[in-house]
Amino acid sequence: MDFTFTEDQLLFQQSVREFLVNEITSEKLRASWETDTGRSDEMWSQLTQLGLTGLTVPEEFGGLGMSELDFVLLAQECGYVALNEPLVHSVLVATPLLLSIDNIELKQTWLPKIARGEAKVVVGVEENGLVEDAHIADLLLLQSGDEIHAVEKGQVILHGNESIDPCRQLFAVEWTPSSDTCVASGENAGALITATINRGALACAAQALGLTQRMLDMTVQYTSDRHQFGKPIGSFQAVKHNMANVAVRWEYAKAVVYRAAFAVANNQLVAVEASSHAKLAACEASDLAAQNCIQAHGAMGYTWEVDLHIFMKRAWAFNNAWGDKAFHKQRLAEIIFSADAKLGAGNTFAA
Repeated sequence: MDFTFTEDQLLFQQSVREFLVNEITSEKLRASWETDTGRSDEMWSQLTQLGLTGLTVPEEFGGLGMSELDFVLLAQECGYVALNEPLVHSVLVATPLLLSIDNIELKQTWLPKIARGEAKVVVGVEENGLVEDAHIADLLLLQSGDEIHAVEKGQVILHGNESIDPCRQLFAVEWTPSSDTCVASGENAGALITATINRGALACAAQALGLTQRMLDMTVQYTSDRHQFGKPIGSFQAVKHNMANVAVRWEYAKAVVYRAAFAVANNQLVAVEASSHAKLAACEASDLAAQNCIQAHGAMGYTWEVDLHIFMKRAWAFNNAWGDKAFHKQRLAEIIFSADAKLGAGNTFAA
């Protein structure tokens, strides 16, 4: 099994990174906190022009027809800049769920609009409790027990909730399930919800990789510029060890996340454990980055003016999104300790 990304995928990643780094600055993120929605129509239009909003929309509906594996590198770059637009949620979670629902009318109505950037669709599952970006959604795909409902924005009442991350907009959604809004039920809905949680966990994991890299880059730069005793503090062995520990954890997590993206994109049976493993590994890396990087910054790391907290808070927020650590460890434990568990080197890359 070859996990090497193609030259086209890497070039696409590079072009998206250059765009995001230039356009999504800390100044713009801070300015968005003062707006009513915390989002920018202009930025969404630019993302649409790049073709990103329709990346996982099939070509027959006006999209690019690409997979989760194609987008995972781009999701990583979204994490690197702490993108506040709902791009990753739309491409990795909402669009695949909409595609999986057996309702052609629903697809024909919404998928072309998603590809053109004219509509935003968000997903709410009971595991999350709150729904991110519900205030700007045109369509909400909501779980109610063993059912999934497609609810338009005029059919819900939203109650805002604060997040540790000022870039995230979270809402409790008040709505009434009905037979008219139900689009999946029973075992079919249960399978769709499981697949959606897998994709949500993958989305968090990929962005956590980017956050880890950004915090590491910021801290390496800071410890190179900051001098004590006539030399950069980054030359001190203790600081080097802390940064090296983060880099090792980050490198390890990358392979796990890419494996999960392959499993999800190809609908493999191991997608459950692969996505849970990815979220645990990537969030552990971002947690360690937050801990070690703020220590390297010293008192400056705790100030509002230093941008480090933007990425730290996003990393902390991802810990409890799409299943917390206990949830994903439980999923892994059930698989590992099952009677028919296929473990060992010979099964590592089994489908």
